[in-house]
Formats: sequence, C-alpha cells, structure tokens
Amino acid sequence: MDTLMLSRLQFAANISFHILFPTITIALGWWLLFFRWRWVRTRDERWLLAWRFWTKVFALTFALGVVSGITMSFQFGTNWPGFMERVGNIAGPLLGYEVLTAFFLEATFLGVMLFGHDRVSERTHLVATFLVAFGTTVSAFWILALNSWMQTPAGFTVVDGVYHVRSWTEVIFNPSLPYRLVHMLLASALTATFLIAGLTAWRQLRGTASVAAPLVMRAALTAAVVLVPVQIVAGDMHGLNTLQHQPQKIAAMEGLWHTERGAPLVLFGLPDEASRSNRFALEVPHLASLILTHEPDGELRGLNEFEGAHPPVAPVFWAFRVMVGTGVLMAAVAGLGWWQLRRRQWRLDTLPRWALQALRAMTFSGWVATLAGWYVTEIGRQPYLVFGELRTADLVTTTAPASHVALTLAGYLTLYAVLIVAYIAVLRYMTEKPLSLSGHGGQTATPATGAAR
Repeated sequence: MDTLMLSRLQFAANISFHILFPTITIALGWWLLFFRWRWVRTRDERWLLAWRFWTKVFALTFALGVVSGITMSFQFGTNWPGFMERVGNIAGPLLGYEVLTAFFLEATFLGVMLFGHDRVSERTHLVATFLVAFGTTVSAFWILALNSWMQTPAGFTVVDGVYHVRSWTEVIFNPSLPYRLVHMLLASALTATFLIAGLTAWRQLRGTASVAAPLVMRAALTAAVVLVPVQIVAGDMHGLNTLQHQPQKIAAMEGLWHTERGAPLVLFGLPDEASRSNRFALEVPHLASLILTHEPDGELRGLNEFEGAHPPVAPVFWAFRVMVGTGVLMAAVAGLGWWQLRRRQWRLDTLPRWALQALRAMTFSGWVATLAGWYVTEIGRQPYLVFGELRTADLVTTTAPASHVALTLAGYLTLYAVLIVAYIAVLRYMTEKPLSLSGHGGQTATPATGAAR
C-alpha cells in the first residue's frame, strides 16, 4: 500500500480508538452531575455510592481520551501537512478554541470533582461537577464544528489556494453542525447509558451489586427508552440534511446505483463496484424514497451521477447497516429491560437472568454504533478531505515514505490493542469488587435486594 492509504488507515485507527472514550465521558459527566444532585437533594447514600463508583470510571476513561487525542492531533503535521497548509486558518483556531474553552475548563475542575468531596462545600462540589460535564460538551461542540465544516464547508474565501475565513458564524454554524452535534450528543448519551446498565447488570450477575444498583438501573433504562426514539428522529433529520448536501454519501449508504423514483430500500446485498450493482439484493420497494424524501415516488440520485467523486460503496453500505441494526437492538433490549424491571416493582434482584445477560451483552453496544456511524461519515466524505473542495490524495505527506507510515501504524495498532484490553480488564476488576463508602464508616455496601424508590 502507498503512503496515502497507509496514512488514511493510521488516522482511522487513531480516531477509532480516541472516539471510544469521549463518547463515554461527554454524557457520563452529566450522569455524575445527576447522581451528585440526587445525593445533595435526598441525602440517600445510595446516590453517593453510585457517584463514587462512576467517578472512577469517568477518571479512567477521561485519561485515555486525553492521551489518545494528543497523539491523534500530531498527524495533522506528520501525515497531512497539506491540510494545515491549505485550511489551517480555519482548522487551527477551531482546535484552539476547543483547548481554551473546554479542555482547560475540564482540567481545572476535574481535580475538584475527583478529590474535593468533604474538602469543599456541597455547592462548590456540585458546581465543579457541572463545569466538568459542561466542558466535555463544549469540547464536543468545537470538534464537531470543525468536522462538520469539512463535510459542509461554508463562510470562507480562497486566496492563492489558501482558505481564509469570511464569516466565523458561517464557518462554525455550517449547514450540517446542528444535526451532527445533536446526533453525536445522543450517541454519547446512549453509549454511557448502556455502559451504566451493562456494568450494573454485570455486578448483579456476579453478586457484587450494591444497594445503589436498583436506583442506577432504573435511571439508566428509563433514559435509554427515551433516548433511542429521539435518536431515531434525529438520525432521520440528519439523513435529510446529508441528502441535501452530500447526495453521493446517501447513495452509497443505500447502495443506489441509478437515479430513480420510488427507489427501494436495500435490506441486504453485496455492492459490486465493477458491475455497479448489488448482488443477492433483498429490497423493499419504494421504501428508500419514502424514508429519505417522505414520498413513496420521490427521486433519489444514484452513484452513476458522481463518477469519480463518490466514496467506496461497500464500507459505507455495511457500516450504515451495522449502525442501524445496533440501534434497533438497543431499542429492543432497553424496552424489554425497562418493562421487566417495572413489572417487578423496580426490584433488580428479581429481574430474569436472561434480561441481565442481555444488558451485560450490550455494555459496549454504544461503541459499535458510534464507530459504524463515524465510518459512514468519514469514509462517506471520500474522495474529499474538505467535501467538494480538497481531495484527500492532494493533501497527504510527500516526504514520509510508506515504510515509515507502516511502521508507526503497526505500533499504534499494537499499543491500542493493549490499552483497550487493559481498559476493559480494569472495568471488569472494578465491577467485581464490592463497593464501600469510604469516609462514611468504611462500611461495605450490602447486596442490592431492595427495590429502587
């Protein structure tokens, strides 16, 4: 493989590993605020117990997110110098705003949140927790502002091949930002929610669940059954926006080769770019047009209209189906789990073992859906780095030989494999260890046998 493909694979590996952790911390920060607020309001130590455990998970996840994010940013200079040379006037400030307004905010108050309990007032500690949660969300805003601009560029002028800002308002609030931001924040909320439900189910199965477990499970499943339908609506609106600005991406997602009215929804098929068709296709007539245009005979543009300017079809086609399929599975498991828990008066100890096993199996389902969604977004932008403006092949490094990129790629993949295994192993260790309220008599939490009230 040449330097271009290896550099693309290296960046894909870095972003795939990095995004796992902010996807959790963005929403988990708000969960911590909720747990802390409930403790302040009720003085029920079960909420404090939940807050203490999930604060440790947040700290571990936050650390890996910071380290992997710093590593990823170096590649703008090493592998993609053409990108910063051409659009550095736009990308540089947006990345700088993320550091100045979000990262410093998180780093400043994270220490107060982690170590300030019993050292600062409850109000101060609650405010610190809020600012950490707010900081993670602001960080997501700036990163998605840059990513969305790369998908739907606006508010710029080009002078001698270099991009300059004409309007920061148009750059930041570009046409796809609202949809992409909402979709990502909901994805984070679902990722954190299923992590909470999954690890709580794991503790119940292992017999280490604390008295806080019923409260936590009830909150997580209630959030999940609300968030999944909202995400479906947000995803539909995002799809309509993508159809307007990136029709070739939609065509690849749907495996649609020819422009047609009443286009079918391809449930299954093997996209074949050589024959420009789908082999073994299982289709539902008119459904793609109905979903995307809200008309059964609406017209959808096919890939044949974008010869040489559309993404590779198979990866986008399958990643989209993995994302949607995982979302449907999340909806089913959350709905069944919530119904089973409610009909048992929110008693976690009476929840059927199969329901607990299903929730445990879905612990990292948010990761699967998020990665699949990002592959649709990023691969679907190809062959452009800045959609419709700058091609990826024109911005890759010309000084780093392919062998050097291959060596660093192998190193990244090895390190990331070790880190992800270690991360999951630490979560498992924390899950199987009984909780205690340190600083409150050192008592060990009793098993969760009561109902969540």
